[in-house]
Amino acid sequence: MSATAPVVSTPAEAAAVRPKRTRWRTSLLAHGEPSVWLCGGALALALLMIVGLLVLVAYQGTSTFWPVPAVQIKTAQGKVLLGEVTRTETYKPEQGVIDALTPAEKEKARAEADADEGWVRRRLLRTGNFDLTGTHHTWVSDFQVAAEGEPEWALVVERFTWGYFYGTPHKFVVDGKPQAETPEAAWQLFQEHHPTVLERQRRRVRLEKVELGELSAEENNARLAVRDAELRYGEGTPEVAAAEQRLQEVRKHAHAEGDRIRGEITALNQQNDRFRIVLRTADGEEVNLPLARIVRAYPANQLSTGDKWGVYFSRWGEFLTDNPREANTEGGVFPAIFGTVLMALLMSLVVVPFGVMAALYLREYAKSGPIISIVRIAINNLAGVPSIVFGVFGLGFFCYLVGAFVDGGPERVQVTPLSPLSWWLGLTAAVLVGFFAFLAYLQGSQKERRGTILGRLLGRGSLVLWLGCFGLVIFLIVTIPYFDGFYRAKLPNPTFGTGGVLWAALTLALLTVPVVIVATEEALAAVPNSMREGSYACGASKWQTIRRIVLPRAMPGIMTGMILAMARGAGEVAPIMLVGAVKLAPELPGIFPLEHLSRSFMHLGFHIYDVGFQSPNSEAARPMVYTTTLLLIALVALLNITAVLLRRRLRRRFQVSQF
Repeated sequence: MSATAPVVSTPAEAAAVRPKRTRWRTSLLAHGEPSVWLCGGALALALLMIVGLLVLVAYQGTSTFWPVPAVQIKTAQGKVLLGEVTRTETYKPEQGVIDALTPAEKEKARAEADADEGWVRRRLLRTGNFDLTGTHHTWVSDFQVAAEGEPEWALVVERFTWGYFYGTPHKFVVDGKPQAETPEAAWQLFQEHHPTVLERQRRRVRLEKVELGELSAEENNARLAVRDAELRYGEGTPEVAAAEQRLQEVRKHAHAEGDRIRGEITALNQQNDRFRIVLRTADGEEVNLPLARIVRAYPANQLSTGDKWGVYFSRWGEFLTDNPREANTEGGVFPAIFGTVLMALLMSLVVVPFGVMAALYLREYAKSGPIISIVRIAINNLAGVPSIVFGVFGLGFFCYLVGAFVDGGPERVQVTPLSPLSWWLGLTAAVLVGFFAFLAYLQGSQKERRGTILGRLLGRGSLVLWLGCFGLVIFLIVTIPYFDGFYRAKLPNPTFGTGGVLWAALTLALLTVPVVIVATEEALAAVPNSMREGSYACGASKWQTIRRIVLPRAMPGIMTGMILAMARGAGEVAPIMLVGAVKLAPELPGIFPLEHLSRSFMHLGFHIYDVGFQSPNSEAARPMVYTTTLLLIALVALLNITAVLLRRRLRRRFQVSQF
C-alpha cells in the first residue's frame, strides 16, 4: 500500500505536521561578519578623516590669496576703521564688557544676545597701517557698529615693509609736486609709473645682493688665501707676499667696481624717490608712500571677476617664486621649496644605495645566526627611535665631529695627530690585516672547508680581521698628520662644523634607512627562487644572478621603499631644526661648488612651525600656515607621483608571466 499524506484542515494542524528546521547553534560572531563590518567601518572613518583634513587644508590654502572687499566701519564711539574682514565668529561677551559700553551700545548688545541665546557675532578686521597704529587686526562686534559701507576708492596696498596699508588715494606726487589730486587721476598715474619703479627696484636689489655680494666674496676669498699661505708657509715667505699682492689687486678692483655699483644704486634710488602716492587713512591722516615700497595695490571694491583672478594669480606667483618678508608672514617661500627639494634628493641619493646594499647582504648573502638576528633587531629598533634623537646624533656626530674635522683636521676635534713614522707603520699594519682577512675569507669559502669547524673558524676569523682593519683605518684617518683641514683659514668661524643641508640630508638618511631596508628585503623575497635556480643552471655566478635577474625584478619594491623614505624625510621637522634648517636663508644652497652644501637652508616643514608658533603676528600668519601646508603636501605628492610612475614603468618592463 502506498502511504497517503495526512489531510490538513486547519493552520494549526499544518504547523504541527510541518517538519522542524534545523537551528544553527553557532553564534553570528563565528562567521566573521561583525568583524568585517567593523574593519570596513574603521577604514571608511579613517579615509573620511584624511579626506576631510585634505579638503580643509585645500580650501583654506587656496582661499588665502583671494581678494575680498574693503569695509569701512564707524563705531558708536566715533572711531572709523577701514580694512578687510578675515574671520567671523560668535562669542558670549562678558558682563564687564557690556557694562563698559554706552547706553545705546549696551541696549543693542543685549538685544542681539537675547536674540541668539547670549551669542554675539564679531568680525576680525585686518586694518593694517601698523607703522601708524601699532596693530594689524581689530575685533569689531556687531553691537559696536554704528555705520558700515564699502568705499568706492578704498585702496589695498601691499608693502615690502610694515605689511598692508589701507586708505584712499588723495594725490600723486612727482618730484615733490602734485600731478593729480583726485582719486581716479592718482590711481591712473600709479598704474602708469609703478611697473617701471618696480623694475628699477628689482635692479637695485640685484646690484646690492648679487653684484656687491660677489665683490665682497672675491675680496674675502683673497684675504683667506693670505691667511692660508701664512699657516702653510709662515710669515714673510714668497707665497705670502704673492697672496698679499693678489689681495691688494682684488681690493683695488672691488673698490672701483663697488663705487660704480653704489653710484648706480644711488641713481636708481633717486629716480624711484621721485614718485610717491599720498593716501588718506580712514581717520583722515595723510600718508606719503614711495612707489618703491609698494609690492602691489588695487581698489578692492572696484575689481571685476577678471581683476580678482589677476590679483589671485599674481599673489600665487609671488608666493612660489619670491623670498619671504615680514617675519615670513608675507612674500614667497621659494627658498623653502628649493631647500626641501634639494634635501629630499640628497637624502634619497644617500639612503637608497646603502639601504639596498644592506638588504642585499641580509637576504642574499648572510646566513641565519645570532649576529644577523641582532642586526635585524637593531634595524627594527631604529625604525621606532624618535626623530629628535636622530637630530641630536646628527648635531653631535656630523656637525661637531665630522664637520669640525673637515674644517680644521685632527686638532679641531681635539685629537693629537700621530707622528709620520707611526702613521705609516699603522697604515702598513692595516694593509697586512686586510690582506690576512682576505686570505682567511678565501680559505674558509673553499668547497672542501665549507661547513667544517675549520671553515667556520676561518670565516669568523676573517670577520674579526675585517672589523679590526676597518677600525684601524678610521683611527688612521682621524689621527692623520698630513691633513690640517680644508677651511683652516676661516677658523674659528666654522664652514662644515655647523648645521647645513648636507648634514640634514645625512641625518634624515639615517632616519629613513630602516624603511628602505625592510621594503627592499620584501621585494627581494618576492622574486621566485626558480628564477635564481634557472640562472645558476645557465652558469651564472651569484652576483650575475643578483644583478641581472633579482635586482631588476625587485626594483618596483625598492622604489616603494624610496617613496616611503622620501615622504617621511620631506615632512620631518624636529631633526632638521638641529642640523641646518633656519628661519630665514634667502641665499640658496647649491651643489657646485660643494662648499654650498654647508649652508643653512629653509624647509617648508620648519617654515610652517615658525610661522604658526613663532610669528609675532599670529592672525596674519594663520592663512600662510594653511597655504604652506598645502604646498608641502603638493610637493611631497609630486615627488611620490614621479617615483610611482617610474616604478610602474619598471614593473611593466620586468613583469613575470604566469604559467
